[in-house]
Amino acid sequence: MGQITLWRFFREQRQTIKPVEKVDLTGKTVIVTGGNGGLGFEAAKHFATMNPARLIITSRSEEKGNAALSKISQDTGYTKAEAWPLDLSRFASVREFADRFEREGGRLDILVENAGMVGTPSYEKTQDGYAVIFQTNAIAPSLHTLLLLPYMIKTAEEYKTKPRIVLVSSDVHYWAMNNKSRKFVSRPNMIDALSSVDYYNNVLQNHYFDSKLLNVFFMRALQARLANHPSIIVDAVNPGYCYSGFRSNFTGIRAFFDHLMERLVAMTTEEGGRQLVWAAVGGAGSEEKIKGGYVSFAKVVEPSDFSLSKEGQDLEEKYWNQQLEILKGADPRIKEIVDQYLQH
Repeated sequence: MGQITLWRFFREQRQTIKPVEKVDLTGKTVIVTGGNGGLGFEAAKHFATMNPARLIITSRSEEKGNAALSKISQDTGYTKAEAWPLDLSRFASVREFADRFEREGGRLDILVENAGMVGTPSYEKTQDGYAVIFQTNAIAPSLHTLLLLPYMIKTAEEYKTKPRIVLVSSDVHYWAMNNKSRKFVSRPNMIDALSSVDYYNNVLQNHYFDSKLLNVFFMRALQARLANHPSIIVDAVNPGYCYSGFRSNFTGIRAFFDHLMERLVAMTTEEGGRQLVWAAVGGAGSEEKIKGGYVSFAKVVEPSDFSLSKEGQDLEEKYWNQQLEILKGADPRIKEIVDQYLQH
């Protein structure tokens, strides 16, 4: 069943983690968003050991990006990594990244949409008009993915390869869309509802959970529309509960509980990075199973019962359609990409 019990959580967290999946990436290009720290950095280091022609990590801060490049070189001997700026809280930054890739990118084999946030201490909207957590975790990664999709399709056709798009989700999506959240997403414009101050104040800690379910929705909806491009693989991955600076803004009892949980069951950040790598290169020979799949601890498992229900599937379709209108407004290239490459 698509649910996670406390027993399953502890059992998975305490299991022996498989060694990192290794493949030859010679000649290939890899992008890891948020690759300057945490899980993204550890995944990028692993990719660096596989000799990609290009490894591009993104960071909001040029200083942190450059520091990560130095550490990757120092730890792996790989000196070709690049750090490009990307701030998902600004659609303009996503457009600038796509513009640069159009000029300098070439082929694209692996895209790991890892950058994200756990939440904000108070209600905040971006200059684009959406709650910071939903734009950063869901809407902007979708924009980034679709703008880069043509390069992956071209790569598949030219090099007879199977490029892969990985959306970093989480097992917390099993706890998403509680009764309070559903009242908001049932409104005619669900994205505006999720970005409202009423949602922020009434749904409390579910913001992050709901954003990770939206990653699963986008992943499945995109894969379903790529039937004319069967070489493209899209999946979502659970990195596990890891030591990370990701939750450093927690305070009070929440911070205490998180620290306790880390001591009891957390994996290392490097072990979490292995999960991202497997979702990007693992499962050779079983690609059809991975397509549109939710990957957890190096295997495809059922996502949440809600996501599999009629209500969840209807909400996925609603989210896809409403998000697409936002993305078309954010960049006119999106309409051309959808019309040319995706089935309706």
